Amino acid sequence: MAQEARKFEPVEIPEPVEQSPAEKAAAAFAASAIHLGLKTLSQKAITATKDIFTLLSAGSVFWLWWSIPDPKLTQIFALGLYALFILVANVIVRRI
Repeated sequence: MAQEARKFEPVEIPEPVEQSPAEKAAAAFAASAIHLGLKTLSQKAITATKDIFTLLSAGSVFWLWWSIPDPKLTQIFALGLYALFILVANVIVRRI
């Protein structure tokens, strides 16, 4: 069974309705409120991306500690130095 081609039909566009000054002011206030909200949200997103470094580095320390089932003394020492290095790196990044 062959499908029939869709036929396009013209659509009538309604004329714009005139707004009262109060409605225009309300629309302008709503637009400024949305703009302020989006600006705040984007600033929080930037702050959150700065925290990704801390999260990933702390996660790498945790993963390394748990990935070694029976650590030897030298491995514990090396993991401690790595954790200390990550701690110092995070302190430096936080101060910048």
